[in-house]
Amino acid sequence: MHNTITITIDNAKHSDLPFLVDFQMKMAMETEGLELDKAVLEKGMTSVLDDPSKARYFVARRGDALAGMLMITLEWSDWRNGWVWWIQSVYVAQEFRKEGIFATLYSHVKEIVTKSDDIRGIRLYVDKRNVPAQKVYEAIGMTGEHYATFEWMKEF
Repeated sequence: MHNTITITIDNAKHSDLPFLVDFQMKMAMETEGLELDKAVLEKGMTSVLDDPSKARYFVARRGDALAGMLMITLEWSDWRNGWVWWIQSVYVAQEFRKEGIFATLYSHVKEIVTKSDDIRGIRLYVDKRNVPAQKVYEAIGMTGEHYATFEWMKEF
């Protein structure tokens, strides 16, 4: 008999916060070699959990374990007269990689977007050096051909 554990997708809860913070600390270090200020990160993530108008976290659970996450932020598109959902803060725990966790999260988000009259599409950005992530995004049908992202961030 083959025993499979289902992947479920939920909105993140306050009780998930320690895992979410840990995931983002690891993601920043793995992808950009950046050590985040844990106190600032925790406040920022709590702020989202307290006020869903800022962003929305989805989490993937494999059995009882929190296996992955992503955050959605909104962009208004005047060209499309609707919202574009930006996927950010993607992380899949090391022990759950290559099990379809991100694909399941993405499918969940895409289904919401497909069924909505107000949401026109999905975007994300990825560090140019993060080639493995780029391959995953291409494999699920996303394209990186259209835009380059530029930024300026204030130091704090």
